[in-house]
Amino acid sequence: MKHFPINRIWSLLTKQVKSLQIPWLEEMASAVKDPFTILISCILSLRTQDRTTGLASERLFRLASTPEGMSGLSAQQIEKAIYPVGFYRVKAKTIKSLSKELFLRYNSRVPDEIEELLTLKGVGRKTANLVVTLGYDKPGICVDTHVHRISNRWGLVKTKTPHETEFALRETLPQKYWKKINGLLVAFGQGICKPLSPLCSACALNIYCPKIGVTRRR
Repeated sequence: MKHFPINRIWSLLTKQVKSLQIPWLEEMASAVKDPFTILISCILSLRTQDRTTGLASERLFRLASTPEGMSGLSAQQIEKAIYPVGFYRVKAKTIKSLSKELFLRYNSRVPDEIEELLTLKGVGRKTANLVVTLGYDKPGICVDTHVHRISNRWGLVKTKTPHETEFALRETLPQKYWKKINGLLVAFGQGICKPLSPLCSACALNIYCPKIGVTRRR
């Protein structure tokens, strides 16, 4: 971090990402701004492609769009609506029980604190961080495989898991960058800084990047 010009990097990264595909969840959240919609869509998105997630979310929210309404659906109705997202049967049960808990325990309001969200069954740190950042515009660092990989590739952190990466970034990354890092690095990771053979020749950050762990590039 000491020798990494994060302000310059962030400016270049933001400009380059404008030409790339923005993650569906980010686009949806900017238009909807509803924490419950973001929470359920995030659960659907786990291990599922963006297009599949988007279509499944549309079908599901046509049936119900509130915790009370969603908890009134049967697991089979939810399954049918969200198929073929990954682990759709498990997710259907999670969505139904989570919606019921939100309705009964929180009067249908999604918590706006990470630690409180983590008490809900089926909500992990990635989901909790996305809900507070996208749903409530509060500080959080959502770390998925792209954020984990690129942060280590840049040398911002030296970690083995996304969980470790989140807490390392909380120590090293200025807070003003926290809320946007996931959306930017997901787009950047899918389009340029790929897991294998990243497109370094097309990368606006090429001259600054130490390329830690990269053995083959284009």
